[in-house]
Amino acid sequence: MVAGPSESYFASVRRDLVGDVVWGNLEGTLTDGGSSKCTAASGSSCYSFRAPPTYAGVLRTAGFTVMNLANNHAMDYGAAGQQDTVAAVRGATLLTTGRPGEIAYAKVRGIRVAVLGFAPYPWAQNLLDLPAAEALVRKADRWADLVIVTMHAGAEGADHQHVIPGPEFFLGENRGNAVAFAHTVIRAGADLVVGSGPHVLRGIEWYHGRLIAYSLGNFVGHGTLNTAGVTGVTAILQVELGRDAALKKATLVPLTIAGTGIPRPDSSGAADRIVRTLSKQDFGARAMRVFTKGALSPPQS
Repeated sequence: MVAGPSESYFASVRRDLVGDVVWGNLEGTLTDGGSSKCTAASGSSCYSFRAPPTYAGVLRTAGFTVMNLANNHAMDYGAAGQQDTVAAVRGATLLTTGRPGEIAYAKVRGIRVAVLGFAPYPWAQNLLDLPAAEALVRKADRWADLVIVTMHAGAEGADHQHVIPGPEFFLGENRGNAVAFAHTVIRAGADLVVGSGPHVLRGIEWYHGRLIAYSLGNFVGHGTLNTAGVTGVTAILQVELGRDAALKKATLVPLTIAGTGIPRPDSSGAADRIVRTLSKQDFGARAMRVFTKGALSPPQS
């Protein structure tokens, strides 16, 4: 069988997509049906994303184990498209998270892990409702040894690399207060918070002994995303936690998607420099330290 282009998307980074839980944000749909949210009257600013359901197998082969469906493109092809996406992802033996009330549970190496996804949309677990978010995290924490929270929050693009206090708005939408949300879920029992949404890297904060990565940028944007400048700089975040949630090791693997939209190693280490600078500027004494080759460490007390 001749390999299709999708099967080469992760070829250069597959060795870094390893772990007991490998999370990704599926910002689009896997469907051949449904009706696009974009119509002739929508104009050129409307984007709807879909790929064949068989791409779920590509994600599984690449190493992913959990797909977040809490984002602004999860309903690009309506309820039918969402149903097809869930069926495709689960059919490829991947877990899903991010829909209202949804928690992905896994048991790995005898450790119970829960993964929850949040976004500021009605088809997702609502990131704007902090009491509800707190309650769902507490529910997950009652079962799990480790709770991982993903948030699709913040304004988009090269002008929005900084984490700001208060709510962020983009295209007339309230994209959430990322800091208030992340701090709330950690106080409720989350052991790691990882962000998506801004399409650029953001800083990493150390809060109450827990790591918060506010945005990991784009990962695959073949033919769909701007990859110029900082929008083409990205990374894989690798985190090793103990059963007690103590941070054992954290590494930022620098990547680039410039030009092709396909992730590949970046020997320049641009991601390290960007995250180091943004972390210091945005979080001061709470900034995670970023060392050579992406090694991360909590701030010195």
